[in-house]
Amino acid sequence: MTEDMSPAERYAAAKLRAAEQATALAPFREMYDFGLDPFQIEACQALEAGKGVLVAAPTGSGKTIVGEFAVHLALEQGRKCFYTTPIKALSNQKYLDLVKRYGPEKVGLLTGDNSVNSEAPVIVMTTEVLRNMLYSGSQSLIGLGYVVMDEVHYLSDRFRGAVWEEVIIHLPESVTLVSLSATVSNAEEFGDWLDTVRGDTEVIVAEHRPVPLWQHVLAGRRMYDLFEERDGGQGGGRREVNPDLERLARMENSRPTFGRDKRRGRTMREADRERERRQRARIWTPSRPEVIDRLDSEGLLPAITFIFSRAGCEAAVQQCLHSGLRLNDTEARERVRRIVEARTAGIPDDDLHVLGYFEWLEGLERGIAAHHAGMLPTFKEVVEELFVQGLVKAVFATETLALGINMPARSVVLEKLVKWNGEQHADITPGEYTQLTGRAGRRGIDIEGHAVVLWQRGMNPGALAGLAGTRTYPLRSSFKPSYNMAVNLVSQFGRHRSRELLEMSFAQFQADKSVVGITRQVQKNEEGLAGYRGSMTCHLGDFEEYSRLRRELKDRETELAKQGAVQRRVAAAAALEKLKPGDVIHVPTGKYAGLALVLDPGMPSGRTDRHRGFEMQDGPRPLVLTAERQVKRLASIDFPVPVAALDRMRIPRSFNARSPQSRRDLASALRTKAGHLVPSRHRKPRSAAADDREITRLRTELRAHPCHGCDEREDHARWAERYHRLLRDTRQLERRIEGRTNTIARTFDRICGLLTELDYLEGDTVTEEGKRLARLYGELDLLASECLRDGVWEGLGPAELAACASALVYEARQADDAVAPKLPSGKARDALGEMVRIWGRLDALEEDHKINQAEGVGQREPDLGFAWAAYRWASGFGLDEVLREAEMPAGDFVRWCKQLIDILGQIAAAAPADGTVARAARKAVDGVLRGVVAYSSVG
Repeated sequence: MTEDMSPAERYAAAKLRAAEQATALAPFREMYDFGLDPFQIEACQALEAGKGVLVAAPTGSGKTIVGEFAVHLALEQGRKCFYTTPIKALSNQKYLDLVKRYGPEKVGLLTGDNSVNSEAPVIVMTTEVLRNMLYSGSQSLIGLGYVVMDEVHYLSDRFRGAVWEEVIIHLPESVTLVSLSATVSNAEEFGDWLDTVRGDTEVIVAEHRPVPLWQHVLAGRRMYDLFEERDGGQGGGRREVNPDLERLARMENSRPTFGRDKRRGRTMREADRERERRQRARIWTPSRPEVIDRLDSEGLLPAITFIFSRAGCEAAVQQCLHSGLRLNDTEARERVRRIVEARTAGIPDDDLHVLGYFEWLEGLERGIAAHHAGMLPTFKEVVEELFVQGLVKAVFATETLALGINMPARSVVLEKLVKWNGEQHADITPGEYTQLTGRAGRRGIDIEGHAVVLWQRGMNPGALAGLAGTRTYPLRSSFKPSYNMAVNLVSQFGRHRSRELLEMSFAQFQADKSVVGITRQVQKNEEGLAGYRGSMTCHLGDFEEYSRLRRELKDRETELAKQGAVQRRVAAAAALEKLKPGDVIHVPTGKYAGLALVLDPGMPSGRTDRHRGFEMQDGPRPLVLTAERQVKRLASIDFPVPVAALDRMRIPRSFNARSPQSRRDLASALRTKAGHLVPSRHRKPRSAAADDREITRLRTELRAHPCHGCDEREDHARWAERYHRLLRDTRQLERRIEGRTNTIARTFDRICGLLTELDYLEGDTVTEEGKRLARLYGELDLLASECLRDGVWEGLGPAELAACASALVYEARQADDAVAPKLPSGKARDALGEMVRIWGRLDALEEDHKINQAEGVGQREPDLGFAWAAYRWASGFGLDEVLREAEMPAGDFVRWCKQLIDILGQIAAAAPADGTVARAARKAVDGVLRGVVAYSSVG
């Protein structure tokens, strides 16, 4: 090649090579045994030039190389680098990677429950730890040169996303920011914002996957390609949905009816039935063992199968074990056992039995494992280690595995394209599909990756192709001010400057940008209004006035109908208040309609709120046993009409709502005693509109209006209806414009108003109470501060304080309205009751100040569901007993305990140092941090 160059060209090339060798990038590239991709080189060069970078690239493309170059630059320049991640597991993994490269003396780790070499020049930490350091003015920030924010697209997370924006806004100007994101469709918009708040930022977007991904559908015994390449006619190909899959879908959707043909009354011929059976035999969903066996035979292991249920993951492992599936030979089994025994050597045998160790080990030895948040962290880490080493070849995981943990596979299997999102079963989004299937294809190992979707009844191949073809999703800010954020900002910058800082958030940036499009729509609407106004003109009179009378009449009729509905609800509520335990009633509507026995009328003077165990004023909510053996707390929506007792029954003293046998016996007695009773029909009252003077007046005026006699009246009325509908939409758009400008600052003002009323702020001054609030982080920061101020936890023992503090962090995965949670007795119970009452007071204050919890601002209700487990564990009871009573997986228990330790540490720091609460909090930390909770992979 160089022989073909002229002397001048050879000189220029040599000069360029010499210049490259003089950069920091040259020795960094030599640290890797593979060449860097163009996007990695571009990002590293921008970093070395002193610019910040945003790298948006697919999962598995190697964008962390850019973060590692920031570490390299910091060490070379004698500065510090903080490497932040969204989850502790990813922090632990990154820490081990960097220790392997740079040695333990140069790398530290800071997470909520681990601190290793915290003064090292390179520290891996969770993003929350860095946020807290910024607010506390930590000395560790001195000399900080680079911050890497891995998985920065987490700022879309509605629960934790605000932390990322807080860090980006508050980092010192001298710090260079490296943002690493999954492929998002609005990377340029995010980059524009970073450019605004952080200065010169280079946006590097890479769409190319280093390992190609092939998409398949597994139906019956056949693996279909999702796409088929077609000749585009111009020398290029285009991808279309595989016609074989579309035929399968059509065949399944057009099944002939077995038995009799209803249209002709003829019986289907046996030959037709046989042909139908043969067609159907090709379309079935293979079992989990069959899927793994098929992948193994085609050389597509290791594989991760995503199942959106923890119980489903565990059941999948058991199904594979029962089928006799074995993916490891004798040598691999022995290696697995050695690794597992070494990693679990510190766990007592009694705890291993409780944790299902031996069943878990059997699966690992066969090369099969589950991976989900309900598992003990140590068990999850062992699964990850064995998978990377190729000793576990089939993992059944929930979607949490897709969040950054380095566990690439050759294949990814999706059982279903629907998952529970916390509120309902919903289709997975293109972004989620991309994140999940992004695990397929190991760079440097696999030539290609494979994503396999299992055929399900009703599957639409076109919709699946849309999911697979839409490779990006937009980044949306979830930033909201909090009480802790407010006092920390005011303490550092004063209220005016704090408002300006909050208006720099990505949330406000996106809101302001969206206003441009809305303003354009308002202008179009105003042109349309002028046209509609001309079309509704009537030669007999003012049709706009006539239209106004028609609308007033309609509004009055609607108002009276609503009043009638309110009166019916009031009557229904009054009837509910008369119910007594033992009353047999007929629930008129809803999911639990039918015969029911009242177990608890719902406290007429103040009901038991949900499952929390304390009174909250909100009308009666009777707890009933249905004829179908279900114990449920009903709401007013289940009683649109008044209900009366049909009969009465004695409820046995031995009745236990938790016991299936007890519920079955009482429900049987209910059906026997009252199954024949028929509720009286509720007669609908006479309509109020018939006797309303206002309606009579409006109808008279309408008939007397000149336009009433117009032959084209209804045509004019249609134009008038369009005019007023468009006018209403335009006014709504104008309100949106008004509402979107300065929204974050307005919320901040409301929060400051509430904090001023509670004496946390005095103008630009943070009071002593406010300084305490500044040390409390979390969803219920203000509630924790109020409890400290009111002395709610004074005199509590360590275990009692642990029970109370658990209510500040715990949130049940699913609400259980039937039974109140078990609580410790004595002082702890009284303190928990007082916490709920303080929350009620704060909730009312938030309503007064227009602070809306539905928008993610404010204090949710404390959840007492973990209080008993926390109390028993902190009191020294064994793991077996605590988990059995808590009915909770070990992984969940450990996770909540670690969050409890974190909040107890905050309470110890915020309470007076020599007081009883601080001492109890420190002792409570020691009581909780033991056994399985203390096992850690790092440090």
